[in-house]
Amino acid sequence: MTLEQLTIFLAVAERQHVTRAAETIGLTPSAVSAAIRALETNHDVLLFDRVGRGIELTQAGRIFIEEARATLDAANHAALVLAELGGLSRGKLTIHASQTVASHWLPRKMMQFHALHPDIELALTIGNSASVADAVEAGRAELGFVEAEIPSETLTHLVVAEDEMVIVVPCGHPLADPAVDLPAAILATPWILREQGSGTRAYFEQALKAMEIEPASLTVALTFPSNEAVLSALGAGGCASALSRSAVHALVASGALQIAPIPLPARHFTALRHRERRISGAARAFLQLTTDPDSN
Repeated sequence: MTLEQLTIFLAVAERQHVTRAAETIGLTPSAVSAAIRALETNHDVLLFDRVGRGIELTQAGRIFIEEARATLDAANHAALVLAELGGLSRGKLTIHASQTVASHWLPRKMMQFHALHPDIELALTIGNSASVADAVEAGRAELGFVEAEIPSETLTHLVVAEDEMVIVVPCGHPLADPAVDLPAAILATPWILREQGSGTRAYFEQALKAMEIEPASLTVALTFPSNEAVLSALGAGGCASALSRSAVHALVASGALQIAPIPLPARHFTALRHRERRISGAARAFLQLTTDPDSN
C-alpha cells in the first residue's frame, strides 16, 4: 500500500466516480481503476461495489475511508514537520559547553539566535572541555563549545572567538608586584585551579611550560570544578589562580581581587561538531551566527 494508492482511493470514495476522481488528481481513469484494483487484490478485500454505471463504497470501504484519511493526514503532517525543520520554524538544538564559554560568551549568542528563530528550542548542558568533546563524539550534543585544544580525529574545530586569560590574586599579593622574580614567585605561591579536563587548567599548564615552569612543580592547594568556586576560595586566602578575564571582571572591578601583571597568550573559543554526522539547519544557522562579526 502506498500513499498514492490511498490518495486515489479517497478521491474515488469522496466522489463515487472514477472519471471525476481522475480529473481531480490529474490521472487517467484507467490508472485510477488500476490503482483501486491493486489495492483490493493485494489485501483481498472489496472496497467498492459496481452498481450500474456507478460505484458505491462497500462496508469495508466505509470503514477503511477513515483510516485512509487519518494516514494521509499523518503523512501530510510529517511532511510539514520536515519542511518546518528545514526552514528553522521548528526543532531543537542540543549544545554542550565548557564553563567559561557557557557563563560569559555563549548566553548572548543564544539570545541572539532565539530572537531570530524563536521556535527552535535551545538545550544547554555545562561541563568541562573533555566532557563536552565526549558528548559531541557520542551524539548527545550536536554542537560543543570549548576553550581547550581537543585532539580528536572525529571532531571538526571552528574558532568562534578569542579569550584573554589572566592570573588573578588578592590585592597586595607578591605576584601583583611587577618587579617580582616571576618563576620563584609562581613556585612559592599556593594555587587554586580548575579541575583536570577543563580547558582553563589545560591552557594555564601550557602557558607555564612556555615559561619553562613544569606544572607538576606548582603547589596546588585546592581544585574546583567551577570558576565561581575558585573565585570564592581566592577571596579567603593568599592563593592565586588563572582564569578568563571575563570570569574575574566583576570581582576585579569591585576591588576584591587584582590581576597580576603577568601576560598570558590569548586563547580561542572553539566550536566542535562530529565530522561524520550531518548537522541540522538549526546547528548550521547557530554556527553562522557565532562567526558573524556583526553579532559580537
